[in-house]
Amino acid sequence: MRLREGDFARETVFDADPVEVAVRWQAAGAPRLHVVDLDGAKEGRPVHRHVVSRVIARTGLVIQLGGGVRAEETLLAYLEAGVARVVVGTRAVEDPAWLARMAAKYPGKVVLGLDARDGLLACQGWLETTALDVLEFLARLPALPLAGIVYTDIARDGAMGGPNVAAVRRVAEATDLPLLASGGVSQLADVQALARLPIAGMIIGRALYEGAIDLRQAMDAARDR
Repeated sequence: MRLREGDFARETVFDADPVEVAVRWQAAGAPRLHVVDLDGAKEGRPVHRHVVSRVIARTGLVIQLGGGVRAEETLLAYLEAGVARVVVGTRAVEDPAWLARMAAKYPGKVVLGLDARDGLLACQGWLETTALDVLEFLARLPALPLAGIVYTDIARDGAMGGPNVAAVRRVAEATDLPLLASGGVSQLADVQALARLPIAGMIIGRALYEGAIDLRQAMDAARDR
């Protein structure tokens, strides 16, 4: 399932079986998957943990997962289930001290999720927009052993209108952590534009499901930056 601009009223279901979807992406050449428990993000607790466990057991792919991870026991449960990296957003933004503790306790396993609407951080499954500016938040963030940052431009997410390249560049230049860009990648030219930035990678969703981008071509384009 995919949302458009973070709106739960504008969702598209591409396949009823996430495990079979993961198998297809693996067959297409994907070495890793970014998985979001959208229901978990909305409810503030993991909802589809059993599905994630099935994906890992069936494919053995490297999984990065987010959505509803707001307690250490949830984070640890996912790590113990085989998730390689866990994305934390709402709790990290609302409680930076908790983020620091989790990063120190699980070095290289925690990813900071920064979801922005008009440059301001959003929480609670994108349902609430805070008064926190993304760049100001990063400026106050101490050096932590995080695996990286996922930056999502909510207005571009699922909209198939192209990524906010300028915003991604500003965020990348504001941190030394590996940055993954998310939101708006809709054609191969978008992949190429982002690949020229100082980022570690990008997340592509709807464009792959709708066939606007071929996975192998996208991976080749990102490597050729």
